[in-house]
Amino acid sequence: MEIHARHYDTGLPVTVTDSLGRVTAVEGSAGSPTAWLAPAFFDPQINGCLGIGFNSPSLTPDGIRTVADECRRHGIGAFCPTVITDSFVALRNAFATLACALETDDDLARRLPCFHLEGPYLCGDDGPRGAHPQAHVRDPDWDEFRRLQDAAGGRIRMVTLAPERNGATAFIEQATAAGVVIALGHTAATGEQIRDAVTAGAKTSTHLGNGCHATMNRHANPIWEQAANDSLWASLITDGHHLPPAVVKSLLRAKSVARTLLTCDAGTFAGCAPGRYADWGTEVEVLPGSKIVVPGTPYLAGSGVFTDACVSNLLRVTDATLADAISMASLRPRELLGLPTDGGPKMLFDWQAGGELVVREVLDENLA
Repeated sequence: MEIHARHYDTGLPVTVTDSLGRVTAVEGSAGSPTAWLAPAFFDPQINGCLGIGFNSPSLTPDGIRTVADECRRHGIGAFCPTVITDSFVALRNAFATLACALETDDDLARRLPCFHLEGPYLCGDDGPRGAHPQAHVRDPDWDEFRRLQDAAGGRIRMVTLAPERNGATAFIEQATAAGVVIALGHTAATGEQIRDAVTAGAKTSTHLGNGCHATMNRHANPIWEQAANDSLWASLITDGHHLPPAVVKSLLRAKSVARTLLTCDAGTFAGCAPGRYADWGTEVEVLPGSKIVVPGTPYLAGSGVFTDACVSNLLRVTDATLADAISMASLRPRELLGLPTDGGPKMLFDWQAGGELVVREVLDENLA
């Protein structure tokens, strides 16, 4: 089957040859485009959705597949399943369950090429800690991490930590030497601690502008310090709830398209109806409009939407081009994580300036 589309970067018409859901060719076209074509999204931080969380002790391969299929409906061709702060036993079980599922399902393994450990080495203060359970926040432990990496089959590619924790600098050096990308997040670190972490090898910031104190020194604070550091990339949650438009604009200008990743940070209850749910040993509430909060607090607990909504919102509130937005949601995360940026699954979608990006389907790369 041939599909006439417009290329997201050049705007030129292309013909996509689709055989049984796989792209076999993309060539110039004289036909009239009926959709847009772009690389499928790659999200570096998906915690789950539809009530299925990767931290859940009842996680199953079928549940993992359900999450992957729902993400695909939103244009996410691949992502990092993200496991958050918990006991060692719970973390090991989560990574072992994920690894086992991938070892028996090649298609799922392509969709989940590497894992993200967010915590447990985070700031324990209210505010920076966010919805992470305080009982399990602790200092970095390289031996513990190695055992988790073993359970994950070596697939943990990113770790988010707070650089002010005892032993963080040594941990960053060891992780960097082992090929693990260190992200700074959920932190109240000083400028010196952030700079030391970058010197040790930290490469990016997790959801910059979130996971911090609500009230800080207006100049000396971890947001400005990370935004100003040209050696750090940054992920932004542009769902319309986590960051106001002015902050999104400012952080994007500070980091540039070349060093910015978009993430939806989809929580366990992304895609669920409004109501109260229990997750991570904490009660969370899905509000109308898909905002997820810890009830009675100002703290967010992941996002209730997916990457397509984040891209749409970014295009509405900034002067980013469609090509910029797609790149930040697909190519830049792959580049940071050392994954191939060419080939890969493609996304067909509808879009007009000022409107929503509506995903039609994700087509896999031709593996022949």
